Amino acid sequence: MSTPDRTPGDPLPSHRAVENLIARYAELVDDGDFAGLGALLADATFTGSGEPVSGRDAIEKMFHDTLIVYADGTPRTQHVTTNIAVEVDEQAGTAVSRAYVTVLQALPDLPLGPIAGGRYHDRFERRDGQWRFVERRVRINLIGDVSRHLRAAQA
Repeated sequence: MSTPDRTPGDPLPSHRAVENLIARYAELVDDGDFAGLGALLADATFTGSGEPVSGRDAIEKMFHDTLIVYADGTPRTQHVTTNIAVEVDEQAGTAVSRAYVTVLQALPDLPLGPIAGGRYHDRFERRDGQWRFVERRVRINLIGDVSRHLRAAQA
């Protein structure tokens, strides 16, 4: 579907391309696609509760080692990303963003509910005409029962 200022085949406006990367991250985590996360963040440094991790293989391994995956191949979560603010510097080919994240989880013996809430602080670069993550910093400041989400759950 095209918009009045865009014809089919035109690249997305930069802020929309960045928002799509943020959404793609949530989809990949919730799908349990850690190889996809490694590819998405291949040029990035990821900082969560542990030491910063950089590069495709290290990021993929960190997700494998950290998140519990169930028989359906997913962590049984839904990452809801809201309050997204994107600032783009078109000339420099860079962008920064801030967003809220709420993580929901449901299992047969765990009713659907929030298990964590926090913020994402991201940096992006445009290389060869494509936007990509160069940094994702996750700050979780509201923690519920993550014992069925994280392998080394600390409440």
